[in-house]
Amino acid sequence: MKKAVVLLSGGLDSATTLAVAQDQEFQCYALSVDYGQRHRVELKAAKRIAKALQVFEHRVFQVDLTVFGGSALTDRTIDVPLAPSTGIPATYVPARNTIMLSLALAWAETISSSDIFIGANAVDYSGYPDCRPEYIAAFEKMANLATKAAVEGSKLSVHAPLIALSKAEIIRRGLRLGVDFALTVSCYQTTDDGLACGQCDSCRLRRDGFAAAGLNDPARYRNAR
Repeated sequence: MKKAVVLLSGGLDSATTLAVAQDQEFQCYALSVDYGQRHRVELKAAKRIAKALQVFEHRVFQVDLTVFGGSALTDRTIDVPLAPSTGIPATYVPARNTIMLSLALAWAETISSSDIFIGANAVDYSGYPDCRPEYIAAFEKMANLATKAAVEGSKLSVHAPLIALSKAEIIRRGLRLGVDFALTVSCYQTTDDGLACGQCDSCRLRRDGFAAAGLNDPARYRNAR
């Protein structure tokens, strides 16, 4: 089987992306990143998903982005916005996808893999510039200039299979591939016992996606409705 490194945050997009990679018959190496995020409980979700989908290997890499801050997810003096955001929201983490893709690239080259999967989405997303198709294409181009493997003829591909799907379409695709969304965490300020706030951008996008798909959201919310 071909090997692929799959970025696995613990959310529904990354869980679906992992299932897509497996459906394409890749041997999956799941990579999660503990970057000091406010919602570190998502790492527990990533472990549950990796186990449920039986990845070949799952690693959690630690890189402390709280030393820079600049985001509501890495600086607790910045509140997570509860109203719908306009423009690039306070939950944007500077260079997060670039850092994570770089880590995935390093692991991919080490295990002789030519494929990286990321759950970036440019339709139902929060306005992050590093979720756009042109960004994914630019990183892939850089990766093929920067690595020994590529210089020696092993072209690397960065796959973003959900990039053009709505949240409802992502949910339906994940369900068709056997993803248990009850294992996932989306909320930016989930409690330690797994209760989502139901108000942040990520909760709103998740709830709207399940509603548009005509399905019940299995997430547990602090104020269930």
